[in-house]
Amino acid sequence: MSFTLVQQSFIDHIRDPSMPIPVGTDARRMKIYRELFFNNIKGFVSNAFPVLCSLYEEQQWEALVQQFFANHDCKTPLFIEIAEEFLVFLQDEYQATEADNSFMLELAHYEWLELLVATERDNPLHHSIDASDIESVKLCVSASAKVAQYRFDVQRISPDYRPSVASEQPNFFCIYRDKQDEVCFLQLNPLAAQVLAYLEQNEAATFDELTQWLVSSFTHIESDVLIKGSHQLLLDMVSKGIILGYR
Repeated sequence: MSFTLVQQSFIDHIRDPSMPIPVGTDARRMKIYRELFFNNIKGFVSNAFPVLCSLYEEQQWEALVQQFFANHDCKTPLFIEIAEEFLVFLQDEYQATEADNSFMLELAHYEWLELLVATERDNPLHHSIDASDIESVKLCVSASAKVAQYRFDVQRISPDYRPSVASEQPNFFCIYRDKQDEVCFLQLNPLAAQVLAYLEQNEAATFDELTQWLVSSFTHIESDVLIKGSHQLLLDMVSKGIILGYR
């Protein structure tokens, strides 16, 4: 047997113990290798998705991670990106069972965003501003702040709270890294979510550009109310480091 075939046989058995052991390989050593690889992946996935993990019995969680380990073709060798690979697996490849909750994908996405925000690099084109700068500089959303919309109130989910139906209204969030490098979340009203989404989509915009868009988009709200409300919103976002200036 060629080295390439032996190597592939080794990999196949590491990922799935039901596959044949490579010819001439000691079964005890293969078990050690497999447990080492699998436990590394399981540990990282469990740490990246702690709430999701807590909703399963240990054997159920191990079986889920085993499916990912055996069947998903990871596109990156970087451990920090395994969480995104696991999310892709859940979204595109995994067939839900009775053990899974209907909010599973949204919770997984929310927990992945927390990890992404914690590790995102700062954009060199962004800079801190204060309240007096809001109307004079281009505004942008920090690279370490992400806006998301969910059907379920994912921030409350725990082993003791597992909603069976979605919320009546969409849940808007901003997950961000504060000035002390702590990951925080902020529940948004629809207007705040629209403001942040507009700045994200356009990369940056002045206060005048933002308010002109708001006035033209929300014609059922008085322009003075929109302008005043958005200015107060931006003040709060600037203080949290969510809104920055763009060079």
